[in-house]
Amino acid sequence: MNFGIFIRVFLCILTLGSVLYAYINKQNHITELRLQIPVAAKELQVVQQENTRLKFEIDQFENPVHLMELSRLPQYSHLKYPLVNEIITIPVPGGDAP
Repeated sequence: MNFGIFIRVFLCILTLGSVLYAYINKQNHITELRLQIPVAAKELQVVQQENTRLKFEIDQFENPVHLMELSRLPQYSHLKYPLVNEIITIPVPGGDAP
């Protein structure tokens, strides 16, 4: 009889230990993820700032005044805006052309 009680107590302690180990392991994993959040947030902020900077540069480059200045440069002198009679349009079968 004493041996049966000893086995039951041992199994209860083993089960309790397993549950506590799993709980602590889960808490450690959650803590690691919480520590990664500020690092990821900082990386996101850097990427957003870089995107803002690049959008500004694109807007500056596509500015009509800047494009007109580029058209006056010698390396772009061969480029020209096509005349209406030089534009060829191809009708799309079964639909309206945009």
